[in-house]
Amino acid sequence: MPLAKLTRDLESQLAELERAGTAKGRESIVAAVKPASGGRGPRFILEGEGAREFIRMNSNSYLGLSFRPELLEAEERAARAFGVGPGAVRFISGTYAAHVRLERALAEFHGREAAQLMGAAYTAVIGVLASLSTPETLLVSDELNHNCIVNGMKLAPSKGRKVYPHLDLEKLESLLADSVDQAQGIIVITDGVFSMRGDHAPVDRIARICEKFDARFPRGVLLLVDDSHGVGAFGDTGRGTEEVTGGRADVLVGTLGKAFGVNGGYIVTSAPLVRYLREKNPLYIYSNPIAPGEAAAALESIQILRRDPGMLAHLRQTTKRFRDGLVKLGFETIPGQHPVVPLLVRDTDRTRALVAFLRQNGVLATGLNHPVVPKGEQLIRFQVNASHTEADIDEVLGVLSRFR
Repeated sequence: MPLAKLTRDLESQLAELERAGTAKGRESIVAAVKPASGGRGPRFILEGEGAREFIRMNSNSYLGLSFRPELLEAEERAARAFGVGPGAVRFISGTYAAHVRLERALAEFHGREAAQLMGAAYTAVIGVLASLSTPETLLVSDELNHNCIVNGMKLAPSKGRKVYPHLDLEKLESLLADSVDQAQGIIVITDGVFSMRGDHAPVDRIARICEKFDARFPRGVLLLVDDSHGVGAFGDTGRGTEEVTGGRADVLVGTLGKAFGVNGGYIVTSAPLVRYLREKNPLYIYSNPIAPGEAAAALESIQILRRDPGMLAHLRQTTKRFRDGLVKLGFETIPGQHPVVPLLVRDTDRTRALVAFLRQNGVLATGLNHPVVPKGEQLIRFQVNASHTEADIDEVLGVLSRFR
């Protein structure tokens, strides 16, 4: 049978991943969550680990909003009113008032004319590239951009793809200069916050470079920023990398599934461009939207962030406590304010050993080895959340201090 042949080939590939040490392995299954209490943040119970409690240091839920009563109540009210699923893609019968309200709030939050909700930020990036790139467009990308950008560039129609070294803006500018007369237009694509390292793109300077060359291409130079790790968690009011740098993307992609604590992605930009994407973006047109309840919960997240900016101050303070603690213990990290705090190990076996040691001592963290990161840059990505307390941070640092 053809399936038998394919299965043998796939099993061989899986075995090679195991031998190389790059297999992701068995997924941890969260069986229960103990609410925060007594100066401690939430604790997680994993299937197969008995009653042992874990501090989760590998979650993108930077503001810790998933368990907020306001979100739970908003989602339940909308689910009871409209059901738990949308029932169809949006242009058929799947658009609900909650979707429209959320899009208006996201556009206003980012100072844009319009927004388009997507099932995920991953599909938002791919959908924008598939819709706005043409066979006469050059795509230009930072070398450490997220996998969604890498795959989106492969799938989009384009005249070619160029990659510049991480945050090397001189090289970016030279790539644009060398591309004059080679294409009708250019799309420069960058992460806002780079998810593996927690550093961020200087969106202001990149925007100025795009502006400098815009007139030299018939279709201009468009700046697309995926700030999924930045929005909600970065900047004094959570507006992300744009707020931190003072720059502005032509098209901004964000997520509802990280700092906002819910699910889904979105695009914010000009009203004509959003109108065009509603007609041409295949990942929007032919995919169900997030559920009305999810949209209502996400809207509540935005409102909470507006009411309580102190969450971000606490997140910054807790992040600084952890980053400073790593340095005092003699570990190498990357300076910054974002709650992604990398511990640079620079060795695959030692990274695995440290992740295992942390787990044995009740701390969940994710190790990143080659080829996810370049050789010599193997690291553990810690992610601080606003739900972490000072006691939680000190407990994790205490575990790290015992590793040899």
